[in-house]
Amino acid sequence: MAEKTLTRMDLSEAVFREVGLSRNESAQLVESVLDHLSDALVRGEQVKISSFGTFSVRDKSARIGRNPKTGEEVPINPRRVLTFRPSHLMKDRVADGNKS
Repeated sequence: MAEKTLTRMDLSEAVFREVGLSRNESAQLVESVLDHLSDALVRGEQVKISSFGTFSVRDKSARIGRNPKTGEEVPINPRRVLTFRPSHLMKDRVADGNKS
């Protein structure tokens, strides 16, 4: 499987080609969309993108973990984590991509 990474530049180039905005406007549009997504997540809101999936922030409580190498117990502080649940359409599309 190819180890290609989709970057902001790739997204703005796609907007440039498909929408017809200038390269600078395309980059600003992609940046603006990503800023809106991340701002909503920082506020603790869910971000649902139809036919793609749902991003949400989850609060994890403090707990005791264990160092797998030494077996020593280590406290893990409470934290917020970002989660993503793909839509069924996205799951099916990815699964179909594995067949080719």
